[in-house]
Amino acid sequence: MIEGYVHGIEWTIKELFVYPNEFIYWSIQIVMYPYMTGLVAGAFVLSSLYHVFGQEDLKDLAKFALVFSFALLIVAPMPLMFHLQQPQRGVQVFFTPHFTSAISAFGIVFFTYSIIVATEIWFVYRKYFVEQALALKGKEGLGNTVMRLIYTTLTLGSYDISEEALHKDEKAIKILAGIGIPVACFLHGYAGFIFGSVKANALWMTPLMPVIFIMSAIVSGIALCMLTYIVIMEWKKFRIKTSKRPWEVTAEEVAGVELNLMRKTSKYLLGFMVAAITLELLDIVFRGYTAVKSWDILRTIIYGKDFFNIFILQYTFGNLLPFLMLLMPRPTVRRLVVALSLVLFGVFMMRWNVVIGGQAFSLTFAGYMHYKLPFWPHNIETYKEGFWGAFTIGVMPFVLFWGINKIVPSLKYK
Repeated sequence: MIEGYVHGIEWTIKELFVYPNEFIYWSIQIVMYPYMTGLVAGAFVLSSLYHVFGQEDLKDLAKFALVFSFALLIVAPMPLMFHLQQPQRGVQVFFTPHFTSAISAFGIVFFTYSIIVATEIWFVYRKYFVEQALALKGKEGLGNTVMRLIYTTLTLGSYDISEEALHKDEKAIKILAGIGIPVACFLHGYAGFIFGSVKANALWMTPLMPVIFIMSAIVSGIALCMLTYIVIMEWKKFRIKTSKRPWEVTAEEVAGVELNLMRKTSKYLLGFMVAAITLELLDIVFRGYTAVKSWDILRTIIYGKDFFNIFILQYTFGNLLPFLMLLMPRPTVRRLVVALSLVLFGVFMMRWNVVIGGQAFSLTFAGYMHYKLPFWPHNIETYKEGFWGAFTIGVMPFVLFWGINKIVPSLKYK
């Protein structure tokens, strides 16, 4: 085999005694995959806190989180498509279900969850679709004709928006959201299950892995929804201040609603952060207490090679610092932006330390491997498995959300 075609050779640095055929095979895209699916689950759980549990203080954020979750869902499988050497075969996972395969389970759960989210969005916005389809009737112009066709199609022929019909819609929304919570958690928990079931890897093999992934997923999803909401509202305030035309609300009113909502949502975020951090620390303490045969090599990774990544970047900057910032009274927009960005960074570092850190030691238990993230791509492989490939995946949900929001205005419609 030609050396340049060995997957992983371009970004793997070896140290001490490592087998010749050992490389960092799972790179940045396999870090992005559980990160993106976690954002999906977290955003959906946030929306369900209102729809299922009746948390009225989250009403303004619930619809936004639901639509944002759908945009994230579309992008969730893309890191796998980037990573696969034969991506055209990836579609077989969705069309050849096999109930004894954890990988195939993703296809089943992904399709099920997609249907649940799309149906829930339809029930939430059905009244809006009908109103828009009727309002655009008789209006001339290509743009109006296209939008009328889109909204007429989205009504699915259901034009009844009486109180009784809308009450039935609300019941359906509650049922779908209730079903969607465990499905969303399973969608992401399955990623943790994949890692936790790899018996050959001492760092990954723990029954706590799926639960840790789910808790941190909810944290990241809530944080991203809050951060995106703040950015959108700040842009709205800027437009109000600089626009010459009159607006229905003032910039001060927007600021008041924004901070009040973020203050309430922060309480739920802090609760899930406590659960996530507790589980992660419990896992480390349990490994140290049991001290199985592989603990010697794991200890050199956790407390040596990856000490900075785990205890400084992940726990200090990604967990402790934002936790303290969110606990402080009278939150400001700037402080919230910094804290939420650090939370997202902390969850990303958790995924990085699991995926990359789990491959950092050789099966010889006497050598180490380091992942050097490709920045400037010189071929398709270093693009897909490098910084710009991950950046592409990170930007895609926001582009999709912008497009979806043109049809389903998650921040405009009440």
